Amino acid sequence: MQAGEENRSASRAAVRVAAVVLAAGRSTRMGAQNKLLAEIGGKPMVRCVAESALGSKARPVLVVTGHHAGDVAAALSGLGVILVANPDYATGLASSLKAGIRALPAECEGALVLLGDMPRITSEHLGTLVDAFAAARDAIVVPVHEGRQGNPVLWPRRYFPELLQLEGDAGAKRLIATHWKRVLELDFGSEAPLVDVDTPEALRNVRGVANKRQWW
Repeated sequence: MQAGEENRSASRAAVRVAAVVLAAGRSTRMGAQNKLLAEIGGKPMVRCVAESALGSKARPVLVVTGHHAGDVAAALSGLGVILVANPDYATGLASSLKAGIRALPAECEGALVLLGDMPRITSEHLGTLVDAFAAARDAIVVPVHEGRQGNPVLWPRRYFPELLQLEGDAGAKRLIATHWKRVLELDFGSEAPLVDVDTPEALRNVRGVANKRQWW
């Protein structure tokens, strides 16, 4: 390896990105069941997502809890995650995002925001996002599939103040549109960034894919 390549590798290795798993929602479209506790491949869905985050380069891994917080915490038992309570979870997704951002260490350069209902996202996917951010630390890194933007999204610290101004259930899509010139899109060659589990039918589908081991 030449000196220039060594310097680039060292720079990428030193990037400080944390992961924020949003796991506080009420799962209203799933009926009485908390989707985050539904089993995928023998594990609670939220545990699958947390394990993917822990298998990546992101540290620390924060999990924001709210609805059924005790059950979600039990589903994560033994994992090296930091639980962040969101007492305002009923007001919408933005409150959980803000709780996670506020809890990040001061030295974090970026936040990788994951949804707790996207179990098809792998550690490899997350590693691709972190590597892209390490090479372009001012960019909002967004996965895409067939021209559609998905999740998780990696946010540079410079956007944290704007994330903390969000309200309700809209999430951060508006900010991505506002700052489109600074968005770096990555195609995983997979529909995984678009697959969340909001309904019983979606849960059946993702379980079927997991049984066939066709995550990609």
